[in-house]
Amino acid sequence: MLGTRVGLADRWLTRLRGLLGRPEPGAGEGLLLAPCSSVHMLGMGYPIDVVLLDAERRVVSLHPGLRPGWHMAAKRGAHYALELPVGTLAGSGTLPGDRLDWQETSAGPDGRRGSHLEAVS
Repeated sequence: MLGTRVGLADRWLTRLRGLLGRPEPGAGEGLLLAPCSSVHMLGMGYPIDVVLLDAERRVVSLHPGLRPGWHMAAKRGAHYALELPVGTLAGSGTLPGDRLDWQETSAGPDGRRGSHLEAVS
């Protein structure tokens, strides 16, 4: 399980913002950006783990502990980016090629749409 309280950023502005200006996510929290093939860390105040997935929800690259500043994660062919608290990937055993599955819920903790994510190997 990668997250149980994961928000969905599926509009241009929400994808551009990502976690920028938001409090550091706690265990089980995160943000799924769709569509998205890269994330930047400019202006971020804390590191995060990032998972990039293709259109079939298969992991195409993992970026644990991506630090704030001039760092970014990008992968040709990525269709989703999942931003998670730092350390989530180390404890999950998620590997390239794994397929992630999620179901959309009616509302996340802030009243917006959310997703429940689970790693499937």
